[in-house]
Amino acid sequence: MWLTSETLQSTHGFSGREGGVSLGSYHSLNLSSRVGDNLDHVLENRRLALSSLGLDPNSVVLLRQIHSSFVVHANEAKSQSEPYAADALVCQDKNLTLVIETADCYPVLLEDKKAGVIAAAHCGWRGTAARILEKTLSEMQQLGSDPKNIRVAIGPGICAAQYPVRTDVLEQFLEASFPIQHFIEEETASESGSRLFHLDLARANTWLLESLGVPSTQIWNAGLCSTQTEFFSYRRDHGQTGRMWAVIAQ
Repeated sequence: MWLTSETLQSTHGFSGREGGVSLGSYHSLNLSSRVGDNLDHVLENRRLALSSLGLDPNSVVLLRQIHSSFVVHANEAKSQSEPYAADALVCQDKNLTLVIETADCYPVLLEDKKAGVIAAAHCGWRGTAARILEKTLSEMQQLGSDPKNIRVAIGPGICAAQYPVRTDVLEQFLEASFPIQHFIEEETASESGSRLFHLDLARANTWLLESLGVPSTQIWNAGLCSTQTEFFSYRRDHGQTGRMWAVIAQ
């Protein structure tokens, strides 16, 4: 039900699509209440998934993810009546579970055990190009964290082989000072003949973390593509699919 990393000491996990009660396109462990699935099924899936990690459903902090670079403190997000519009959470509270929902974008979990700080970020191409992990680390540092003490786990997301993008996407990475040539696996052409570039988002985020002082030995990458059958994939399933969770709690 959960994929975990030996790099992180905090309770954490990246869910797959098996082990729940949802039906049809949402089979079986859909954890999102925002995609059209039966709400009773979603709540039971959450109960099953969280209990397997020993986590309380009432401790969960969810966001309304908008493909931005906005980072919010979990206590502030938890106090709102509706999910906060942002794409990363930071926290020192030991009673909260940070959650990121994905179905192709990369979930990134971070911890600094020495400072008692955890974080979770949603890294699609827009958030990555907007350097959301840089802003997440900055907020962690405001809470006393040091990049050299941060450990990171990057969960399943869409791999470069399955992720062709247009030139305009690459331009945004170049504007944000990414050495984009290191993140392109191959160039292909669309049916109309336009140039497409296969973008490695996991590698781009790893480069950014390393450039900000996180040791490469403290960055774990699941190395799994969300288009594989054991995961939900928005692109593979043409939008009619469930969502996975990445969770972290102290």
